Amino acid sequence: MDMVIEKSKKTKKRDPLPESFESISKAAAFWDTHDFADYEDMMEDVDFEVDIKRRVFWVPVDETIFGSVREKARAQGLSTETLVNLLLQKHAG
Repeated sequence: MDMVIEKSKKTKKRDPLPESFESISKAAAFWDTHDFADYEDMMEDVDFEVDIKRRVFWVPVDETIFGSVREKARAQGLSTETLVNLLLQKHAG
């Protein structure tokens, strides 16, 4: 005799999943406060390709200089990476 076992569905109330998000930051804010597992039944499989063209270069920097740049970046509300790239653009361009 075959037995059919039904999965018990959680009756946990969840916010509606937006059809789309206005920006990556709004999507991040949503998922920061929601559990992906609560929406798994709404997900669809997708295929996609990624073509990463950005390259990162590692350059040794004196600790004192790095500390100064990091503090200036924080004071300006920027990441250290962003400020370094802005400084390099200004002086290399």
